[in-house]
Amino acid sequence: MKQHLIKLICLLIFSVFFLTGEAKAQSLFSNVRSALKAGSSKELAKYFHDTIELNINGESDNYSNVHAEIYLKDFFKKYEPVDFEYIHQGSSNEGLQYAIGSYSYAGGNFKLLIRTKSFKGVDKIYILDFVKE
Repeated sequence: MKQHLIKLICLLIFSVFFLTGEAKAQSLFSNVRSALKAGSSKELAKYFHDTIELNINGESDNYSNVHAEIYLKDFFKKYEPVDFEYIHQGSSNEGLQYAIGSYSYAGGNFKLLIRTKSFKGVDKIYILDFVKE
C-alpha cells in the first residue's frame, strides 16, 4: 500500500511539472500567434532570447533581440500579414519546443518554424525561420 501511494505521489508531481511546462509553451505560442497575425515586431520581440537566429528565405544571421525586432518590422511592412495559423507543435525530450505555422500575406505564404527553449526558467524564441512557399 505504501509503495502504491509513493508511486501515485511521484506520478502526480511529474504530471504537474510536465503540464506546467506544456502550458507555458502553449501560452508563449498563443502570444506569438497574436503578434504574427497583427504584424507586431514589438510584441513578437517580447518573446525573443537576447540573441536570435533569423532566417528569411535563405538569408540567415544571428541578431540581438533589438536588431531582430527592427528587421522584422521591415518584413511585416513588406509582407503585411493576412493570417497566421499553426500547422504543428511539438517538443523534444530535452525540453526544446517548436512550432510550424503558415504566415499568409496578400501575395502568398511563408512556412514559419519557431524554436524555443528555456533560458533561466523562461521560454524564449531563439530561432525564427521563414521560407516562402
